[in-house]
Amino acid sequence: MKMQDLTGKIAVVTGASSGIGAAAARLLVAEGVRVVLVARRRERIDALAAELGDSATPIAMDVTDAGQVEALFSRVRETFGGLDLLFNNAGLGVFGDFANSEPADWRRMIDTNLLGLLTCTRTAIPLLRGRAGAMIASVSSTGGRYGVEGWSVYCATKYAVVGFHETLRKELGADGIRVSVIEPGAVWTEFGHNVPAEALRDRRQSLDALTPEDVAQALVYAFAQHPRVLVQEILVRPVRQVAP
Repeated sequence: MKMQDLTGKIAVVTGASSGIGAAAARLLVAEGVRVVLVARRRERIDALAAELGDSATPIAMDVTDAGQVEALFSRVRETFGGLDLLFNNAGLGVFGDFANSEPADWRRMIDTNLLGLLTCTRTAIPLLRGRAGAMIASVSSTGGRYGVEGWSVYCATKYAVVGFHETLRKELGADGIRVSVIEPGAVWTEFGHNVPAEALRDRRQSLDALTPEDVAQALVYAFAQHPRVLVQEILVRPVRQVAP
């Protein structure tokens, strides 16, 4: 296959401390990309940066803090002069029946999964303009297509991510900025606040769940297309996951 050479490209990966974010960072670096690792857990991204060497720059920050987001992309501009890929991966979900849910948990999910993504995206756009093959890629979920019991607010945020990307694609297409959304099904990650670890493990084993590396490959596949090509949406799930 004829793919774009990614050597020397600059990427920002949020939620890079574990799971899909860490896997994406590893694969991007393997393809020659210089990656800015973003997450709240400093020790995790410092360890990942030590593993990846000079191609990785760790920056500990919270995507829900607009001031920290502004400082992040100012540093990217000063250090690299621009940006080729923003991978909005940071996110969280709190499980539970909506009737008994807590507004504080709603806000946590909305602030991270939606408002943090919007803030990072708007701040990154000026750095992406004029860069051939520039891309904004974000992680949604199969829960952004189908409602799943116990995940009502989480699904609402992921539906919003899909709708936002469909509109943003139209707004940025004339600038040559590609906008892509990745919708994974069940994945072996730390995801699942207040869900018993045993319950998560049993479900993932029964489905032969995706690995974070599977999702990272979907990202790099989309990013490495010729700059004229947009892989707008990737829905990827385990073969055995026959229901949302």
